[in-house]
Amino acid sequence: MNQPASNKPEPALDTPSADAKSAAASAKADAKPERSGRLSADDWAQAALDLIAEQGVAAVAVEPLARRLGVTKGSFYWHFPSRDALLVAALERWEKVEQETVFGQLEPIPDPRQRLRSLFHLVAHEVKSHIIYSELLKALDHPAVQPVIGRVSERRLDYLTASFRQAGLSRTDAQHRARLLYAAYVGFLQLNLQLHQTRMQHDEFEAYVEHMMATLIPSS
Repeated sequence: MNQPASNKPEPALDTPSADAKSAAASAKADAKPERSGRLSADDWAQAALDLIAEQGVAAVAVEPLARRLGVTKGSFYWHFPSRDALLVAALERWEKVEQETVFGQLEPIPDPRQRLRSLFHLVAHEVKSHIIYSELLKALDHPAVQPVIGRVSERRLDYLTASFRQAGLSRTDAQHRARLLYAAYVGFLQLNLQLHQTRMQHDEFEAYVEHMMATLIPSS
């Protein structure tokens, strides 16, 4: 029996409005949470990633992050010699977490077609990672950003190509299919995150994901 249509907007591959992002950023920047112990380098890197998701790479700076974390700038310099060193650590953290959470979850799935379907579902609903990736695409001219995006993109394409090969495609067809899929992913991010397209309704978004899987994943 068909389920009633939901009007709940699908949050994946979407982004808050500019006003909402600004309000959230201001609220977080003004907050001074109590800290019971010394912050770690990972705490600072994660805070930098949160700021990138809200305001972009250019917004990463020591003073606003210190206010957000409720500490002095001295805590920052205990771990990092400069703002650029923090940015590198934040990007490396994002890269590592993606590697562990996305590819790590898929590794136990033996069937390549099912693995690709799981990849579609997993990636489609990873909201924050998409927002960070979109912000990084806007900052490709930054010397710390370009190498990370290059590594991440190469690893994603290699993974997709290998999966399509295991699903029965020839080497050339697998490479083409991987590029097509990755281009569709980046293009969807551009539409939803950078051009501020209207959010897709939940049912519409899920139908889009199913269409992508039916179109791109070999049936046999």
